[in-house]
Amino acid sequence: MTRHGLSFLKMHGAGNDFVLVDSRGGPAVTTASLARALGDRHRGVGFDQLAELRDAEGGALRLEFWNADGSRAGACGNATRCAAALVMGETGAEELDILTARGRLRAELRDRAIWVNMGEPITDWQAIPLARAADPMHLPLPGDPVAVGMGNPHCVFFVDDADAVPVAERGPQVERDPLFPEGTNVEFVSPLGPDRLRMRVWERGTGITLACGSGACAVAVAARGRGLTGRQVTIAADGGDLRVDWRDDGVWLTGPVTTVFEGRLDPAFLAALS
Repeated sequence: MTRHGLSFLKMHGAGNDFVLVDSRGGPAVTTASLARALGDRHRGVGFDQLAELRDAEGGALRLEFWNADGSRAGACGNATRCAAALVMGETGAEELDILTARGRLRAELRDRAIWVNMGEPITDWQAIPLARAADPMHLPLPGDPVAVGMGNPHCVFFVDDADAVPVAERGPQVERDPLFPEGTNVEFVSPLGPDRLRMRVWERGTGITLACGSGACAVAVAARGRGLTGRQVTIAADGGDLRVDWRDDGVWLTGPVTTVFEGRLDPAFLAALS
């Protein structure tokens, strides 16, 4: 951030849209008030999450995530893919280590697609976390959902027709259920075949989104746990298809990445936040 304003990049992965702020070489700049102001689709830029790029030791990249309501996000699969595409495009590298609150993630370029290893799924009720002891594969909630942690909590409902679910109504109810002390992302999923699922998403701290990378990973783990699919699955989100490959070393995610535009925040806009 300078007297000339603050530069940013707008990107999306299958319609899951992000503002990327590059703070490499300098101090962190994102605050809760800045995230809220930028996340406003009428008075700011608008995003599902904000990702700030930071320096890390050994040539790795550090990412810090913010939701549109100004809260922190522990993981964001599609934003991680977008940031990896940006950095790997700059350097020409085909591999990249990325440090997040989730831990050290690995990004790889394979056949022109950016894959990110989102780590092992979390299936212990305390670590997800849940507020009390419960079987994550069969939560004591109407609809018999599955809980999976991917660095952030997810509650996955398998339904006959995901498109018929009133996500705007049910999503916030589940997000704020007392079973989830930190809130939760919510996915409504319909099986379309042995290796294909339909997913709609309510994201904690943001609302309805067109896709969710960590959500796609959680859905794949939940579907495998329920015996609905194998470990490789394509997930049809509102904004496009995401592919998940649950390997021995973690849950890998890929899908489209699009750069929309570069911009600069006006100094007067920034000054009004202080």
